[in-house]
Amino acid sequence: MSDSLPLDGIRVVEFTHMVMGPTCGMILGDLGAEVIKVEPLAGDNTRKLLGSGSGFFPMFNRNKKSIAIDVKHPAGKEIVLKLLGSSDVFSENFKSGTMDKLGFGYEALSKLNPALIYVSHKGFLPGPYEHRTALDEVVQMMGGLAYMTGPVGQPLRAGSSVNDIMGGMFGAIGVLASLQKRHRTGKGQEVASALFENNVFLVAQHMMQFAVTGVPANPMPNRLSAWAVYDVFTVKDGEQIFLSAVSDTQWAILCKEFGFEDLKADDRLNSNNDRVKARGWLIPILRERFGTLSAKELSNRFEQCGLPYAPITRPHDLFDDPHLLATGGLAPVTIPADNTGAGREIETRVALLPIALEGERLQVRNAPPKIGADTIALLQSIGYTKEEISALKDNGVVTWN
Repeated sequence: MSDSLPLDGIRVVEFTHMVMGPTCGMILGDLGAEVIKVEPLAGDNTRKLLGSGSGFFPMFNRNKKSIAIDVKHPAGKEIVLKLLGSSDVFSENFKSGTMDKLGFGYEALSKLNPALIYVSHKGFLPGPYEHRTALDEVVQMMGGLAYMTGPVGQPLRAGSSVNDIMGGMFGAIGVLASLQKRHRTGKGQEVASALFENNVFLVAQHMMQFAVTGVPANPMPNRLSAWAVYDVFTVKDGEQIFLSAVSDTQWAILCKEFGFEDLKADDRLNSNNDRVKARGWLIPILRERFGTLSAKELSNRFEQCGLPYAPITRPHDLFDDPHLLATGGLAPVTIPADNTGAGREIETRVALLPIALEGERLQVRNAPPKIGADTIALLQSIGYTKEEISALKDNGVVTWN
């Protein structure tokens, strides 16, 4: 890759927390933009989350700078406006109306900087639901994703913050499109991304299934699969493995590899659709036959003959995944002590964006920042003197670690 990243020279100021807004900024930062995270004096509350939230800040705030400001103080507001006067993008994901109250709404900022691209990440796009408070789990429940994920009668949220992360991705896509338009017009514009609409996009394939067939989609555990052999199998010693054969060619390979001549010769199993209809009696036979083999042996044999398979992997196992390690899919990173919950720095590895440019992955140039780590340098960059910066800190307007 050349020394220049795609978004070199683009400045982003973000008022974001949790996952959705920070994801947008992380993507833009990974692509080379200077992303300035404006935090309260005590830091983004996301830094302090426990349990399943403890990975939010270290995952979605790399390649960013931190400036800690009391934005409600007139001098703090002035700092933000000076930053925005020379910025290309403003990103926020707070409750509707919050930015307007602070004086950072779209109308105000577009007058200050007509070239500014303003991206908001919300629960809902404008409409009857926009007053509601949304969370990823809320929109998964009301948007059909939880229904499709769990067994019948047991709606279950997906095992990741899928709407938050994808919502941030779509926000970043909107920014990239707006930057391209600005090349032609010289003007910025407003961009909006929303959790609920993102979730609807995720389940739209099931909406179209109903439109085409007239039959409501069953939850995934109870669905009529499009492929006959496409399942998790419990095998020797209670291990589990996902095995599949999704075409007539793969079915023939499977039968040859494992000596299933009787199944290959059965006229009821000639085509994939025939085998789908026969799943009720076919899958129990396969479960019995595969059940005598170990997961390792099945993995090796499926690998050798090119059939799709997968071990059942836990997220933390991926730190040692040979493919990720060999291809540079994980990058070293230092998590600062102020958001580890352990009071000490942690050296670890983090997943990179799943894209390659010129054959290379986009790297972690800067670890998630300490609270206000770049306050002094950023204030100097917009014209504040050392004396003025000291006075701002003494007056409780800014801080740094």
